[in-house]
Amino acid sequence: MFDSARFNQAGAGHLPGHLGIVITKVAGDEVHAELPVRPELMAPNGFMHAGSVVTLADTCAGYGCVANLPEGAKGFTTVELKSNHLGTAREGTIACVAKAVHLGRTTQVWDAVVTHQDTGKTIALFRCTQMVLYGH
Repeated sequence: MFDSARFNQAGAGHLPGHLGIVITKVAGDEVHAELPVRPELMAPNGFMHAGSVVTLADTCAGYGCVANLPEGAKGFTTVELKSNHLGTAREGTIACVAKAVHLGRTTQVWDAVVTHQDTGKTIALFRCTQMVLYGH
């Protein structure tokens, strides 16, 4: 069973945990997460670094892919991602909701929306495609 506690534990010693990403909900083909804004996640211009925003969205989509791997699959790898940045944050918490668009045997496609948790303002729109891996 893949739930938020399991994903938070798995990410603790890796980039998601290092950045402070907290998975708050895993429900079928949807994953929710939060990331508190702090100086280490900012670009030198004082605004949220695009890489921090993309990592939040990519983590949600990746965990969603893991939770929805077809029978016999051993894992996945991201083969394409795209983000449109529509706003930024300087304080508070940003949140992400990733939803499956396509759950196939060889590929999955996930869309994610990153918002500022307090204002609801959209920070970024994100789409990624994962290749499902089989084998040893």
